[in-house]
Formats: sequence, structure tokens, C-alpha cells
Amino acid sequence: MMVAAMSEAQQSANPAGTAKPAAQPNAEPQSISVSIYDQTYHLRGTDPEYIRQLAEIVDGKMRAVSAQGATVDSLRVAVLAALNIADELQTTREQQEQLAGVIGMTQSSVKSRADSLAGLLDAVLDGRKAG
Repeated sequence: MMVAAMSEAQQSANPAGTAKPAAQPNAEPQSISVSIYDQTYHLRGTDPEYIRQLAEIVDGKMRAVSAQGATVDSLRVAVLAALNIADELQTTREQQEQLAGVIGMTQSSVKSRADSLAGLLDAVLDGRKAG
């Protein structure tokens, strides 16, 4: 999902409040206005609702960072919020890699067990045919 800022000309050509329906696959980018840390941003993307959700996450992180310190510089708050979001992303990636490893081991274990059970079943069936 690519989100882009809109130029002043694009903003005036598509005023706020003219939301288009939810994005369809291969849909044209749509304009959307979002508020992050009391600043309005005019963005373009193919899924306005998703962009709103992302903006809410960023706004929430910035407000949480601001509440924890005496920093009033919005750039500093934004960088600290970005670091928090990056930390969450990295932690999630590491967890995903660990889960992928566990799933791989589990699949290998299940396949090995299934092969073993198939061998035992074949032996039992062969014994019935011979006897």
C-alpha cells in the first residue's frame, strides 16, 4: 500500500469530504485528509479506511510519546514515535520468524510421524495378507 502526500493543486481539485467508496483491487488512488498530532495531512492512496487506521496509530503513538516527556517539539515527538513503531515492527518480524520455524519443525515432525504410522499400517496389512 503506497500513500503519498498531495500537492496544494491536488488538494484544491479534490476538496476534503468527497470520499470515494472503499478501494477495489487495482483501484485508482484517492485523496483523503487525516489529522495526526493536530496537523492535517492530505494524502493519496487506494484504501482510505486503511490510511485512516494508520493515521490513528501514528497519532496515538505521538500522543503517548508526548505524554511521557516534556517534549513539545513535534519533530522530536514524531521521531520518537517512529522509533516506537519501528521497534514494534521489528519485534513482530522476529516473532513471525520464530513462529515460522516452529511451524516448519511441527510440519516436519507430523510428516515423520505420518510416514512412521504408514509404515506400521503397511506392515500390519502385509501380515494379514500373508496369514
